Amino acid sequence: MTNVSAPLSTQRSDLLDRLAQPHVYDLAVIGGGATGLGVALDAAARGFSVVLVDSHDFAKGTSSRATKLVHGGVRYLAQGNISLVREALHERTTLLSNAPHLAQPLAFVMPSYRFWETPFYGIGLTMYDALAGKAGLGSTQFLGRERTLQCLPTARQDGLKGGVKYWDGQFDDARLALALARTAAARGALLVNYCPAKKLVHEGGRVTGFECEDAETGRSFTVRARCVVNATGVWVDGLRQMDGEAIGKPVKPMVAPSQGVHIVVDREFLPSDHALMVPKTADGRVLFAVPWLGKVILGTTDSPRQDVVREPLPFKEEVAFILNESARYLSRAPKQEDIRSIWVGLRPLVKPQDEDGGNTKSISREHTVLASRSGLVTVTGGKWTTYRAMAEDVLQKCFDTGVLPPRAAGITNQLPLVGSPVGAVQHSISDAPGIHLYGAEAAAVASLPGSAKELGGGLTEAMVRFAARFEYARTVEDVLARRSRLLFLDARKAIDMAPRIAALLQDELGADPQLGAFLTLAQQYLHIPGEQALDFPE
Repeated sequence: MTNVSAPLSTQRSDLLDRLAQPHVYDLAVIGGGATGLGVALDAAARGFSVVLVDSHDFAKGTSSRATKLVHGGVRYLAQGNISLVREALHERTTLLSNAPHLAQPLAFVMPSYRFWETPFYGIGLTMYDALAGKAGLGSTQFLGRERTLQCLPTARQDGLKGGVKYWDGQFDDARLALALARTAAARGALLVNYCPAKKLVHEGGRVTGFECEDAETGRSFTVRARCVVNATGVWVDGLRQMDGEAIGKPVKPMVAPSQGVHIVVDREFLPSDHALMVPKTADGRVLFAVPWLGKVILGTTDSPRQDVVREPLPFKEEVAFILNESARYLSRAPKQEDIRSIWVGLRPLVKPQDEDGGNTKSISREHTVLASRSGLVTVTGGKWTTYRAMAEDVLQKCFDTGVLPPRAAGITNQLPLVGSPVGAVQHSISDAPGIHLYGAEAAAVASLPGSAKELGGGLTEAMVRFAARFEYARTVEDVLARRSRLLFLDARKAIDMAPRIAALLQDELGADPQLGAFLTLAQQYLHIPGEQALDFPE
């Protein structure tokens, strides 16, 4: 089956009937974010039988809240982590090649306001190019003042000396996660969202599966597998603790959650196909202004948290930091009233066992894979760009511990994801959303009823029907947050459109599309800490 095959149905009753069948899978994955989905795809592509469940929607957590960059990690180069940068640069090229409709090269410009910045950062970025080698996307260029302003028309002109241009990538993270899920399904994997794992199953001191429950009906299932993978991101310690208690071996927490806040404003604040990047702000953090799906993303922060809530709120000082730093580099600075959406993601940083996780900026962004005494394989850390390499490391751990027979790696290195177009891509990820984001499946979407009925934000009735029939969508939030990205782009517009989306989903699925829950959630994406909460009609 290729990436241009007819889409597979994701009718939930069929998925649950398959889940109920007595079967011992080779691999069972708990967690449907980037890492878990990557593991499911890699294993299925190697011919293993695979099942994956997620407690919510695929990419509901961290994996839909990235800064939207496919990158080697300029900041990691500055930290001297050469191996991480080299791996990420290789994986960057692979990701862009396997899903060119969802991940593409993007030019970045570092503006220089001190005489030493252009040569200093330029030399570092030349090293970045050298590490990329044949995987490079374009050469670093030293820019004068005039050329810098051509690339960044709204950069602050006062004191501008010049700049440095370099290349990385950008992507639509939630839709890429969905493409991973659907590609794994095309390879035979069974994936079920809204089906939380409630309990691990142990036999003779070994983990042999888990019990899960359909969140919509309460129907229970027992899943058995030769290998169980804990890929729940910032929540991995919960399953690890459950496993440790079952075998009488307590575990120490391994995740130090870090919070990253992103603010979305209109494109007029940076009317360019180039992104602005400041490698070191007033407090040492990085600042990005990234054109994305017709808007501009400003971010990000790196603040430690002790809790791991599903919908974390931004801290007041984080919003102030992003707006204040933006004002230092943009001629017209966005204000609170210009914010179209705010979202927060939690990063699952892996802390050394003697650390308390208090300074997340100093913790490595590398991933960790470990196997417990019971055989539970846990993976966490890392970043979106290296999801494929992380998946290979997880499979290798399964081989090393003897729970799965070894099979050759590398099959996903050149494996186009569902929707990957055969010819050249005509649209940029920085363009406003539209049918082009469906790649080779655009014709299949257009063939559904309502293809000419625009709902707003580039979303048509046909796209909503496609999401319900072929993209695992169950709720208004699924459609407006992750099948479409409207909640992340313009929360007010998402609120206005929500009732029409709910009516279409009700027609397609015959189930409660959770309109009220979405309207409550969407207000949070407009909530500015310290400001009075906005009130929207039901």
